Amino acid sequence: MFKGLSPINYRGREVWPLVEGGKGVSATNHMSSGAWAAAGGIGTVSAVNADSYDPEGRIIPQVYNGMTRRERHEELIKYGIEGAVAQVERAYEMSDGKGAININVLWEMGGAQPILHGVLERTRGKVAGVTCGAGMPYKLSEIAASYGVSYLPIVSSGRAFRALWKRAYSKFAEFLSGVVYEDPWLAGGHNGLSNAEDPRVPQAPYPRVAELRAMMRECGVPDTVPIVMAGGVWRLDEWEDWIDNPELGAIMFQFGTRPLLTQESPIPPDWKARLMTLEEGDVLLHKFSPTGFYSSAVRNPFLRNLEARSERQIAFTKEQVGDHAFELDVGIGTKKNYWVTKGDLQHAREWYGAGYTQAMKTPDDTLVFVTPEEEKIIRKDQADCMGCLSQCSFSSWSDNEKNSTGRLADPRSFCIQKTLQDIAHGGPVEQNLMFAGHAAFRFKSDPFYSNGFVPTVKQLVDRIRTGA
Repeated sequence: MFKGLSPINYRGREVWPLVEGGKGVSATNHMSSGAWAAAGGIGTVSAVNADSYDPEGRIIPQVYNGMTRRERHEELIKYGIEGAVAQVERAYEMSDGKGAININVLWEMGGAQPILHGVLERTRGKVAGVTCGAGMPYKLSEIAASYGVSYLPIVSSGRAFRALWKRAYSKFAEFLSGVVYEDPWLAGGHNGLSNAEDPRVPQAPYPRVAELRAMMRECGVPDTVPIVMAGGVWRLDEWEDWIDNPELGAIMFQFGTRPLLTQESPIPPDWKARLMTLEEGDVLLHKFSPTGFYSSAVRNPFLRNLEARSERQIAFTKEQVGDHAFELDVGIGTKKNYWVTKGDLQHAREWYGAGYTQAMKTPDDTLVFVTPEEEKIIRKDQADCMGCLSQCSFSSWSDNEKNSTGRLADPRSFCIQKTLQDIAHGGPVEQNLMFAGHAAFRFKSDPFYSNGFVPTVKQLVDRIRTGA
């Protein structure tokens, strides 16, 4: 047993201070979270477009039949509730009364509030807490408290926590059972980088977590409410000076990437195999997500294609202004006048000659050049939107009266629902978004995984508890 690691009391349950990160769209499900809880930790069911099952136990494909985006959005909410309930019930049964089961939602996912209400109403007594990030979830405390469950907001700074506390959380303080600090430079998935922070200049986590604790103390939150360190956590012996540290108060650790490579992990075999081959630097912090947030994923051909697409981009004006003195003569309809610089006209002609013959407008008065096949896929994906986000830059969907952001749909992004559903259910790993934390390259060198060894969740938790 690793020195200093001891069980804690979590909502009346004795658990190890080890949390399974809740990875959205079927990358964590009842198998992984139920097994994590059974091993004595806190398992986390992803309540983001989770799978539901037919009476024979087969996954029900999420097919949308509504004619309008709003109709499809309502279908998405129903799928979300049914799937999350099914996962919680199965995970709770698997846990066999050990550990605890949390659920994880993204505040900026489409229908977050009705899905959260629907799931918690139908899983009373089975969900211990709700982790929630990707935005500023002010309503989280009120919703969780109304069902008697804990809430654990996911933040990336003390400043964000203070804003949440002052606006809402102070009214429901007794249900705050932890604050997840998600390192914006190390964690997989969507990250909470602010506009004041440079994605290319990582900041060490310790000073930021110490600042978070100082902010929590200022708000009157006792040191017994743990901070959950998330992002970059691999071996506990690398975090030894965080445990029983008076400056930090109570600390727990969240593991997001390592549980991907277990027997119970629901991700397909090709995804697991790819994790074993990653090198340092293969995970890219990028801003192609239609959420508008930075996110971290494996820099595979899918991401490289998005990078290349944005590089095939030029600015235009609708009138002849300054250096924009040359009329664009490729990639556009004959009735439109686009004025560009001489250098950009040359670039556009080169791209056109290479087969990127379609110029698509972006919300930033630029044009990106794509192949005819790419344009068809982009247009279809935008048309098929079911509102899986509260706001989507790719399709211009917004969960408001007009169901629109009021901005032009952005062809530099992609349909996140489509690609995450595809990779989670066996689609090609090189042609889909593959989320991973920045420590994923360690699978290749960690002796625990030598000779292609894939542990059970219990074997992984036991290994983590030794400090390795």
